[in-house]
Amino acid sequence: MILLLWACNTEKVDTTDETVVEDTAQIVDTGIEEDSNTDTDTDIPTDTGTEEVEEPEPAQIVRFVAMGDGGEGNDTQYKVAEALKTVCDAKTDDIVDGCEFALYLGDNIYDIGVESVTDQQFYDKFEAPYAEIDFPFYVVLGNHDAGCWGAGCELYKTEYEVDYTHYSDKWTMFDQYYRFDVEHVTLFGLDTNAIMWDPWLSSGDDQDVWFDSEIGSALDWKIAFGHHPYISNGQHGNAGAYEGLDWLDWAVADVPLGTAVKDFMDARVCGQVDVYFSGHDHNRQWLEPTCGTEFIVSGAAAKTTDLQGRGNPTKFEDDRTAGFMWVEI
Repeated sequence: MILLLWACNTEKVDTTDETVVEDTAQIVDTGIEEDSNTDTDTDIPTDTGTEEVEEPEPAQIVRFVAMGDGGEGNDTQYKVAEALKTVCDAKTDDIVDGCEFALYLGDNIYDIGVESVTDQQFYDKFEAPYAEIDFPFYVVLGNHDAGCWGAGCELYKTEYEVDYTHYSDKWTMFDQYYRFDVEHVTLFGLDTNAIMWDPWLSSGDDQDVWFDSEIGSALDWKIAFGHHPYISNGQHGNAGAYEGLDWLDWAVADVPLGTAVKDFMDARVCGQVDVYFSGHDHNRQWLEPTCGTEFIVSGAAAKTTDLQGRGNPTKFEDDRTAGFMWVEI
């Protein structure tokens, strides 16, 4: 598996980061293992005078991008979309398109989500910026999509984003959490909002059961994507200690913020999923593998915020340049 991070700025695609990450990508499991078993059968096959040559299996290649926190409708979102198209066009060959789809990692509509499936914001903050992109976006929910900003949440708004799937040629959100398969890859779109608020609303129980029932039939590569990170050096930080603010411990009934997200990841993602993509922090990080899984933050689709230095070792991190991640499996 090769994972490449691409950046963009207001002028052009910044390819400097590609070289940096290609170097570090060599330590990622390529999915090819040397067979350590030795054939001890010494029988000599009978020579029939003919030889059958098996046709090789066609290569299974999946290419996609991952990015989140894009729902601004601002100039940066347009510039990232322009760079995205440039990269995807350049990566296209006679085997497969340069980008077959996007993982859209939440906070799709700032600041407090939408009011209906016909809300103008769907056009201004999604359709218009990505008008030149012709592949599907597989979307998950962020906290702003659930109206969680300031004094509370308006969770009913999330249904409008699910329903918008029937109104758009690009926006694809089968449910608040879902699975889809492409070639030899299974992808799990998670609703980390529901997991986040589970200790108080019991909103994540069904998702636990669903994931446990699906992971056993997943294909060779297992990818999960959601909004909230497991580990991050950004402003929001690590699950179980989001924001790094001690007062949140008692403000939400003695449960540190993000504890349920951490518990879900520990029990179900760690060691069972190859890569977990998230947003929430508005920068790009490829963190050193933890608990048998790669964790990647790609939340810079429309803006950037500073890294805070939460102590997590990284292969790559950048908070200066908006951008996205391009992936080939």
